[in-house]
Amino acid sequence: MIENSDIVYSCYHQVSRKGENFVAQHTISYQLSGSFMLSDNKDKHTAHPGDFHLIRKNQLVKFAKIPPPNGACESLNIYLSDETLKNFANEYQLKSEHSTVTEALVKIDVNAVLENFIVSLKALLQSNLNNKSLTELKIKELLLILLQTKPALKNILFDFSEPHKIDLEAFMNQNYRYNVNLERFARLTGRSLATFKRDFEKVFQTSPHQWILKKRLDEAHYLLKEEKRAASDIFVDLGFEDLSHFSHAFKKQFGYSPKSLSNI
Repeated sequence: MIENSDIVYSCYHQVSRKGENFVAQHTISYQLSGSFMLSDNKDKHTAHPGDFHLIRKNQLVKFAKIPPPNGACESLNIYLSDETLKNFANEYQLKSEHSTVTEALVKIDVNAVLENFIVSLKALLQSNLNNKSLTELKIKELLLILLQTKPALKNILFDFSEPHKIDLEAFMNQNYRYNVNLERFARLTGRSLATFKRDFEKVFQTSPHQWILKKRLDEAHYLLKEEKRAASDIFVDLGFEDLSHFSHAFKKQFGYSPKSLSNI
């Protein structure tokens, strides 16, 4: 995971559904080719070539990168660290006000100024002139353009408050499929890790690891048996790292392999 501000060009020639499910920093993304699909518990979003979006931080999301036939899925991604945004806010005396935006993906309309910025950014990345100082200047330039283009972004980008304490049971029942560690779950529910574990056991009468694994495997069993899904199609969406890990955990839980359900 990138933890500093940076500009990254990505290119995928095959469908990719793997990646960090927790968005730790605000990310500006411009789709060059192919499609980028992102979903949270409320909505599904698709970015097509030419689309420009802000992916909000502190989100749990699932995504897929889909290349066109005989082509590649290409995007430019600008990662914005809190340090960069705080320095920018101090320099330009910016302060966030209350924002009502809850979407994981915020669309940004592309105008002529943004188009020219993207052209210059691509040229910089393709040259041998790219360095930390120029990257910092391009990020500052982009922030200035965005605040002129979509002023409401100020209330998202410069909100440095921590997530507040929320209903743990409802949150976990909605988000157990995400492949993130307990520290992420704790932060998103507004708790320290120790408080999260303590509150979790009070609510569910078991440990977070045991509960999450059982929820994922019970859902997997239903999908395999009742909906006749293939194990290879569901293990990523249920938060497992790979098919072999999923198959091992499934057999340990139920006493038989996922493949055996296809014969029922």
